[in-house]
Amino acid sequence: MIDKIALGPGVGAAFTGRTGGVSAAPYDALNLGGAVGDDPAAVRANRERAAAALGLDAARVVWMRQVHGAEVAAVTGATPPDADPDPVDAVVTTVPGLALAVLVADCAPVLLSDPEARVVGAAHSGRPGTAAGIVPALLERMRGLGADPARVRAAIGPAACGGCYEVPEAMRAEVAAAVPEAYATTRRGTPGLDIRAGIAGQLARAGVTDVAVDPRCTIETPDLFSYRRDRRTGRFAGYVWLEEPPR
Repeated sequence: MIDKIALGPGVGAAFTGRTGGVSAAPYDALNLGGAVGDDPAAVRANRERAAAALGLDAARVVWMRQVHGAEVAAVTGATPPDADPDPVDAVVTTVPGLALAVLVADCAPVLLSDPEARVVGAAHSGRPGTAAGIVPALLERMRGLGADPARVRAAIGPAACGGCYEVPEAMRAEVAAAVPEAYATTRRGTPGLDIRAGIAGQLARAGVTDVAVDPRCTIETPDLFSYRRDRRTGRFAGYVWLEEPPR
């Protein structure tokens, strides 16, 4: 299951699901995460399948070593297969055909594009990264490459919803102090966080008005990986890339 996203002319984007891969339980089936305990050969096969389904070259996909921070890297080439990816939580590029990937299993995958400036970015925005401002940091890096927030199109992918994402009261207060829109109460009446609402608020304050939010909750959707639901599990991905210009 791969859902393609409209992020403007000349831009490709998609969110994957968990079906259609080769990984065995509990990573079944389209696990794209390479650091969760799955068979590396299965992960490679899954990444090749996902790339092929999107019309991409698997060797030209940029993966991150996500650390729940606010560091952004500008990239011009994919990480070699035998190299450790950079420890960042967002990447940006102006290189056509180079796909940016973000791995998640409850955190929010965020894809940004400015089709006119020909610049795209991807961010991993969980609780710490949202509070630290990883998405605004990515947008600022894109501005440095010619993007205009008024033109930027954003897609916030599936993530744990505010009705399910229960946290201690002190943690909710800490995150809400930085991102007020993230304040939530779960369906049980306990303190919660709505990470996607927080990200949407950050984008709005930065001048981005074209924001699409996938409504699916990872915890409630069996076709998506969820760490909070299953603990030992795989990762799905968001992809964004600039399409090659016609020859």
